[in-house]
Amino acid sequence: MGDTRPMYQRIADDLRRQIDEGVLVVGARIPSRAELKRSYRASDQTVDRAVRVLKAAGYATGQFGRGVFVSDRAPIGALVRSTDAVDTPLAARISVAGGRVNGQPDLAWEATSTTTVAPPGIAERLGVRPGERVMCTQYEYLADHRPLQLATSWEPLALTEGTDVVFPERGPYARRGVRGRFAAIGIRVVHAKEVVGSRPATSPEAEALGCAPGQCVTAVERTHYDADDRPVETSDTIVLGDRWRLEYAISFGG
Repeated sequence: MGDTRPMYQRIADDLRRQIDEGVLVVGARIPSRAELKRSYRASDQTVDRAVRVLKAAGYATGQFGRGVFVSDRAPIGALVRSTDAVDTPLAARISVAGGRVNGQPDLAWEATSTTTVAPPGIAERLGVRPGERVMCTQYEYLADHRPLQLATSWEPLALTEGTDVVFPERGPYARRGVRGRFAAIGIRVVHAKEVVGSRPATSPEAEALGCAPGQCVTAVERTHYDADDRPVETSDTIVLGDRWRLEYAISFGG
């Protein structure tokens, strides 16, 4: 039986194979539209679609006026997530692939908080009514000046309004992490649950992370709970799936 894949997919798969096998190395220029048309006897639209697929998968990056080039897809490192990880806004330590002479990368992050109402999905995760007021905080993280992760956090204002921790990035307990901040107002956070998945990056996410729209990102949904098993915070975090891994330490009791 002949190859039934659409021509654009066959071209994209062949280019991916050449990249994976090292025929096209990192930084190499992908053949031009004219070269691809000639090699595969395909139309402009077909080769353009094949290149878009390649870019969306993170295999290639366009440079205005120069062409399309093979991207560096080697993992930068891992976000090590465990119960004994330092309680920072990243909720993780960073392990850099291949070792690092100067230790951990230089981390920087910014946060912006706004009062809003809980959309239905977030309200369900927080155990509150849809439309209940929450503090929504958007985080952007950089490692050595390169995009690392994006995160959005929601906290019920019924718990924090009027306290010193209402704004996660401001006040005397700023940047203490969820456990440290809630401890300051007498709420003991005892456990968290994470759900990990993957999905295509939206256009705004791709712009912030420096990737192509549609490129695969790893998405982590995390919720913190107090001693009464009440959700006190929930967040959505995304990282580039082909550049960062999530590493979990699992301890066995007894």
